[in-house]
Amino acid sequence: MTECLAFPVNYPVKVQNGGLFISRGIGTHPTRRLSSHELIYVVRGTLSLQEENTRFDVHEGESLLLFPGREHKGLTTFDPDLKFYWLHFDFVKDVAIIQSQQNNASIQLDIPQHCKVKDRETILTLFRLFLYEQERGGNSLELFLLLLLQEVCRAWPDNVEPDGPGVALAYKARQLITTQFHLPLGATELAERLHCNADYLGRVFRLTFQMTLTDALHKQRVTAAEKLLLANTGNVADVARLTGFNDVAYFRRVFRKLLGITPAAYKKLYCREHINSQ
Repeated sequence: MTECLAFPVNYPVKVQNGGLFISRGIGTHPTRRLSSHELIYVVRGTLSLQEENTRFDVHEGESLLLFPGREHKGLTTFDPDLKFYWLHFDFVKDVAIIQSQQNNASIQLDIPQHCKVKDRETILTLFRLFLYEQERGGNSLELFLLLLLQEVCRAWPDNVEPDGPGVALAYKARQLITTQFHLPLGATELAERLHCNADYLGRVFRLTFQMTLTDALHKQRVTAAEKLLLANTGNVADVARLTGFNDVAYFRRVFRKLLGITPAAYKKLYCREHINSQ
C-alpha cells in the first residue's frame, strides 16, 4: 500500500513554484534532496524515479508526491513522449501559527504518495489555472494547491482498476439508481438486474464511489424528494411514495439524517406559494 501524507486543510502552507515539463527525449531527472514537497502529475508518457530505496514508475494519469529530506533521482532517460506538471510546496514553519491551527478542528486530507487520478480533466484544469495565477503574480496559489491535493485524495484505490469490469459494473449500478430510484430497489435487486453477486457489487461500488449502494440510493431519493417538496407536490406521504420510500417514518429519518431537517419543516421553510394577484 502506498504511503500517505496526512494534511489538515487549515494547516498553513507556502507554495514555492510550479511548472510544466515537456521532454525532448534526452537527459534524466537530476539526483537531489529537496527541502520541500513536490507534487508531480504525468499528462503523457512515463516518469521513472527512485526516492531513497523505493522505485516509482509514474504513468499517464498518475500523480506522485515526493517528500522533503529524501534523495530522489531519475532511473532512465526521459521518455520522448513525457509531459508532466510539477509543483513545490512547503508547510509554514512558524511555531505560533502551527500551534494555533492545531488547536482548531480541521478536515484532514490523506494524500497518497503514488496513485491513479480519478478526474483527469479537473486536475489538468487546476494545474493550468495554477500556472496562469503564478504567471500573473496572483495571490491564490495556495488555494489552487489545496484544490489539487483534494483532487489527488479522490484517486482510485490501489485495488481498483479504472478500466476494469468491477468499475464498469459500479457505474451501471449508479445509472440504475439515478433513473429508477422510485422503484423497489436495493442491493439484491440491483445485483439481479446486473447479473452479478450482491456482495461483489456492493464492494466494487463502495471502492469506486466511496459510499454504499444504500447511501447512494438514499441520496438520490432525498434529492428527488427535495424537488417535489419545493414544487409543493402532495403531502409528505405522497412525496415518500413517489421517491421509492414505502415507509413514511423511515423516509423522515433518512431525510433528516441527510439534510438535518424533517421533510415537513423543509417544505415549510423553502416552499413558496405562487399567488396569482391578477
